[in-house]
Amino acid sequence: SKPYGSIGQGGPGGAGRAGQAFGQGFEARAPGSVFAPGKRRRMNLVAICINIFMPWFTFSAIYAGMSFSLHYQRPALAWMLVVIGLICSAASGFLAFRTKQRERDEMWYTFSTLALSVATITAAIFGDMNFWFNMQPFYDIENLNTYPSVNPAREKGQQLMDAGRVYFADGTGLDMRKAMGFKNLDLYCVAPIVHGEEQLASYDFWAVGINCCSGVSSDFRCGEFNNPHARSGLRLMRDDQRPFYRLAVQQAEAAYNIKSTHPLF
Repeated sequence: SKPYGSIGQGGPGGAGRAGQAFGQGFEARAPGSVFAPGKRRRMNLVAICINIFMPWFTFSAIYAGMSFSLHYQRPALAWMLVVIGLICSAASGFLAFRTKQRERDEMWYTFSTLALSVATITAAIFGDMNFWFNMQPFYDIENLNTYPSVNPAREKGQQLMDAGRVYFADGTGLDMRKAMGFKNLDLYCVAPIVHGEEQLASYDFWAVGINCCSGVSSDFRCGEFNNPHARSGLRLMRDDQRPFYRLAVQQAEAAYNIKSTHPLF
């Protein structure tokens, strides 16, 4: 009976001490656990707000600088915004490394580094693409002159060499009978802009387009070719396409026995 008695005496006491030790161990781990009853980790609202809004602000600022007039007028300053964004990303990464060395939580610094890096790089890439494909041709045309009421039968190409936008006089249209195409991978299509049915001394104004004609017959189908109210046009700003349109005009000159002294596209 003694062994049982000793166990009975030691059992409750041992269980109490074990429970106390377990409770102390649980309480020791509780502050680091998110799921401990009655224990919550404090959220850093300042860090949360910075990491939410700062990447969006960085992306918007760099994308705007790379897309619009700043890139056109002061390209070095636009790229400086990209450099500043990368410096901010590097600074955040350095703070994350320094905080980790001090055995503190570097989560917000790490997130900030990744978010700023992604925002800066994507804004620089897509902003630069938007500038070269959309905004730069627009700014080039804006810097050129605008001519109203142009009559192709009276005006010459040399008189409108600085034209960016041309508004033609009433009665102006396309002469589909003299359309031509030149093929070099793509099909470069041209059609003369005329006034009335009279033969011109020099066909200097041409409507152009890519892959909108057959290249065999006179079937120009580019842009507003079938709109009787179309009376204006924008200057072609792609220097890499201009030589192929010039070759198409030369083919039209030879095929239709016409002359184009100074063609404008």
